[in-house]
Amino acid sequence: MPRGQSSRQSSSSASCVDLGVLALGSHRERHGILPEDLDAKLASYVALQASLRTGAKFLGTVLSSHELPGINTGSHQSKKQVLREIRCRLKEAKSLLGIKGVVIVNGHGGNSPLSAEILRLGEELGLRMEWDSTIVQGPHAGPQEYSMACALGLVDAGQVKEHLKHPEVGFQGMPEVLRRYRWAAEALPQLERFRVSKGKGKRLLERSIKSVVEKLIQLSRSS
Repeated sequence: MPRGQSSRQSSSSASCVDLGVLALGSHRERHGILPEDLDAKLASYVALQASLRTGAKFLGTVLSSHELPGINTGSHQSKKQVLREIRCRLKEAKSLLGIKGVVIVNGHGGNSPLSAEILRLGEELGLRMEWDSTIVQGPHAGPQEYSMACALGLVDAGQVKEHLKHPEVGFQGMPEVLRRYRWAAEALPQLERFRVSKGKGKRLLERSIKSVVEKLIQLSRSS
């Protein structure tokens, strides 16, 4: 490793030791042949890698998750319940580890309504907070998620045709969602041109990790 790069990483680690990274995803969601906890696995991977690169504390993975109205692809919880779990984890991190700021890595689109609540929660607890959903790419269980799953060895790219038989993929079997959400309808042509690439998955994961690292560095400089 080049000397300059090593020096930069050491500097980042030294400045982020009082920060934390918390993964938020979904553990019970139908993704075709992809793992039902794929969102949680992807968020956890990105959060852990960001913590390794910066020295920030890895605070684990939230078990509960939220979902947007009208979408039924798994088992999810209310905003209140998810926020309660996050609040407990943040309080423990501050009390036990002396954490002063946290980046929440979100891997599930249904959690997006929580972002504003998270910032308010940070103010309540006296923590600097950042929300990062860079890893949420494309339609539900679409090419991007599939590619990232391939990059982590969670699925075989050769099973794409089998994957497309599942109605949950891209919400293609959910007329109600297609009527309600324009983005769902716009996702269908992308599914028809389904292209899965392990290399693309690695690039998407790396992009997400770098985004979280940048947010951690920003938090460290705001103290």
